[in-house]
Amino acid sequence: MKKTAVVSCLLLFVAASALAQTQVDPKYQIHDRNRPLPPVIDAGTSSTQETPGRPPSDATVLFDGKDLSKWQHKDGNTAKWKVENGYFEVVPKAGQLYTRDSFGDCQLHVEFAEPSPAKGQDQDRGNSGVFLHGVYEVQVLDSYQSKTYADGQASAVYGQFPPQVNASRPPGQWQIYDIIFHGPRFDSAGKLLRPARITAFHNGVLVQDNVELTGPTGHQQRPPYAATPEKLPLSLQDHNHPVRYRNIWIRELN
Repeated sequence: MKKTAVVSCLLLFVAASALAQTQVDPKYQIHDRNRPLPPVIDAGTSSTQETPGRPPSDATVLFDGKDLSKWQHKDGNTAKWKVENGYFEVVPKAGQLYTRDSFGDCQLHVEFAEPSPAKGQDQDRGNSGVFLHGVYEVQVLDSYQSKTYADGQASAVYGQFPPQVNASRPPGQWQIYDIIFHGPRFDSAGKLLRPARITAFHNGVLVQDNVELTGPTGHQQRPPYAATPEKLPLSLQDHNHPVRYRNIWIRELN
């Protein structure tokens, strides 16, 4: 089986099992040929260091290598990060980016490259972040032969869950996050019914296994949940480091 198929199978399994059905659908008999079949899609292709892969046909492409029309700053102004050669790059102090559209439970694919040659150390080394719902951060950091606190290194759910392993590649090489996110749910009074959960692969390696978040992520704090809509924008962090991104796409989960 090709590597692409293996990773796709893993992601589909995780997406299905993160909030797994606890009962077989009683409307259908086993092997019922009248049961609706899943939709057929083109699974796309894997990326190489030289070329970004092709997203699945049912994905929403958030960056196609050409422009940042799907992104904006928090105040609604046009994205000021730099776009060139099929990627975009953080412009220090330009501000965090947010998607113009909102998304809920999803499979998110993000590719990034740390600045090369490496500069700084600890948290001051290729720092950025991928924020689900704008508040749940999967850390982006140059953690290749560089130490920091465990719950703040690359692929950590910031301040809550260190990755199971450090799968970081050297600076300058393209790296991949594949993230399965199930957002929190609240009742009409704002009471938490279901906490947020994240599963993540870093360069094809499982690093977060359906972890249950305590609330939004934060620096030296763990804020409690506050009632939010089921769909909110995604965000990428400006932490004053010229981290590069490419080939970002998302599949919303039913």
